[in-house]
Amino acid sequence: MGVGKVGKHGITVISKQIHFNSFLKENYCPDERSVEGWTVIIGFVLLTTACFFVSAGMVRLVFPVASLLVAIFLYLRHPILYIGFNWWVWFLSALVTRLVDLRVGWDPTRQMLTAPYLVSFVTIGTLGRYLPSAFRLGGLPFILSFAGILYGLLVGLIHNQPLPVARSLLDWLTPVLFGFHLFINWRDYPSYRQNIQRIFLWGVLVTGAYGVFQFVVAPEWDRYWLIQSKMFTSSGSPVPFGMRIWSTLQSLGPFGCVMQAGLLLLFTSSGPLIFPASAVGYLSFLLAQARTNWGGWLLGVIIIMGSVKERIQMRLIMIIVVMAMCVLPLLTIEPISKVVLTRFDSLSHLQDDGSFKDRSATYDRDLSLALSNVLGNGFGNTWHVNEETGQIEVIVIDSGILDAFFTLGWVGAIPYLGGLILIVFDVIKYTEARFDSFVSAARAIGISGCSQIIMANGMISLAGLILWVFFGMAMAAHKYYQHQRTT
Repeated sequence: MGVGKVGKHGITVISKQIHFNSFLKENYCPDERSVEGWTVIIGFVLLTTACFFVSAGMVRLVFPVASLLVAIFLYLRHPILYIGFNWWVWFLSALVTRLVDLRVGWDPTRQMLTAPYLVSFVTIGTLGRYLPSAFRLGGLPFILSFAGILYGLLVGLIHNQPLPVARSLLDWLTPVLFGFHLFINWRDYPSYRQNIQRIFLWGVLVTGAYGVFQFVVAPEWDRYWLIQSKMFTSSGSPVPFGMRIWSTLQSLGPFGCVMQAGLLLLFTSSGPLIFPASAVGYLSFLLAQARTNWGGWLLGVIIIMGSVKERIQMRLIMIIVVMAMCVLPLLTIEPISKVVLTRFDSLSHLQDDGSFKDRSATYDRDLSLALSNVLGNGFGNTWHVNEETGQIEVIVIDSGILDAFFTLGWVGAIPYLGGLILIVFDVIKYTEARFDSFVSAARAIGISGCSQIIMANGMISLAGLILWVFFGMAMAAHKYYQHQRTT
């Protein structure tokens, strides 16, 4: 038998068949077209809607429980649909919560907002299955970070109450779990890449459009949230043209992170929705006035431009020019131009900016204290139970560095941050970014997210999820292409 008897024509046919099979694998995702999977998701939406109109208070229990059950089903039966379901629960849970609050009153526990954490936490199954072989597969950075998290959990159980410890565990563990899940399933990288590109395209379009609507109209449920949360100093006034945009997300920080990642990822996508998504995305991103995320987006663009081929560079420059032509005319409208230009002007006078002064004062006051905390306070130290109301409340620390050392101490922070540093050094060396623009964008999103942990707590919650997911996808791509070259 042998190649010689197949002949040149036969080799050509086999080569074409291999390329055709590869095309099918990268562009056709039968999991996303599953009638069973979509039936369950639509049933979840109908159940939540019915509960909202019959008895809105029921949604506070039904929504997180049903989200978890649907996530488990999709994780086991339809893994690509599970990825999409996870992101949309993160994108929309806060809006659903505000709608319920408007109907039945303010809920200080914010229990509905545990839904996205529970959905992502389902990937604990991947950790249990693949942890023994993670080191051999190249997952050392994840192992180190898991070790730091485990240490924080043990210390927290010793020093803090169980409920705050559990809540803090969700903040820290779910991002690393989900990133590990995507990395360990590197063989499905093409399908996951296509899925995430499509999700963030629609995510930018939906959250961006709602953000513009929120700024212009100031819907009643958003005004109610702003009043009850007492976020006037950071989120603006509860009037039209007075709010800073947080769209369907929980607050300004999560929205800025989603839009920063989504707009960078749009450089890797194509199709008729790119331009409307970019127009509302960039406009709402500017109206959010999130300067840290503006800087992160700019750093991401620089990283992408410096890593892709000249042909892709020219395409990116053309996209940026077209987007500027779409967005700049909108900035001439008086209420919008005043808000955006004032925020830009503050960048040249940071020494007089209140937010910058507060963060500088926090570092001056707490940095030496955090760095002297060798053992750490453990999980739950930033959450406490209010003795008057009996409700669990969070203490916001606007610095990932400070939070890492306060929570994990040197003992836990060294492996956790060491895992992140290892990933950064690894992804910088990936040559796949030259021909796969998604790898370049994923790397840019991860590195720009790391650069922001000084000024924001970007390692936990949704910001942490974005950080670890795109690092995980970059690592998965590298492993996938390595396998393609060897086979």
